[in-house]
Amino acid sequence: MKILVMSDTHGWDDNAAEAVKREDPVDGLIHAGDLQETEAEFRRYSGIGKDIPAYFAEGNCDQPGRFPDEQVIEIAGHRILLAHGHELGVSFGTSELLYEARARQCDVAICGHTHRPVLDESDPKVLILNPGSMTFPRQQGREPTYIVLTLFLEQPPKAELKSL
Repeated sequence: MKILVMSDTHGWDDNAAEAVKREDPVDGLIHAGDLQETEAEFRRYSGIGKDIPAYFAEGNCDQPGRFPDEQVIEIAGHRILLAHGHELGVSFGTSELLYEARARQCDVAICGHTHRPVLDESDPKVLILNPGSMTFPRQQGREPTYIVLTLFLEQPPKAELKSL
């Protein structure tokens, strides 16, 4: 399954729409928070179809209660911890995110918040991903980034970081 992973769009969906176009077709979408809009608005402006399963985390800039703070998603036999990350201290590193993913028996952990992309395969049991920001990137070069996550039953998860 091909899953489009993004974060921190902050209500500006042009780059999200471009990523959706580039990666079409996708089997699902994961947004790690700070949409600053409803799911319906995001789907409309980004072009992600209503029939595509989508999962969202509540970011520190989102309206409280609109999305779960954290959730475990199961896709193609993989358990994915999804959190924006501001409550897990991701601005200071991913150790708490990794701890929570292990505790919940997840093999993928996805966060946002920092606006800096991370694709960390250093732990043999948990793939850590931060797609960066589609709107306000903070890494060197400041390119909008997203991740394509590929999941198949009984195969390790694979991720590719992409820039617009």
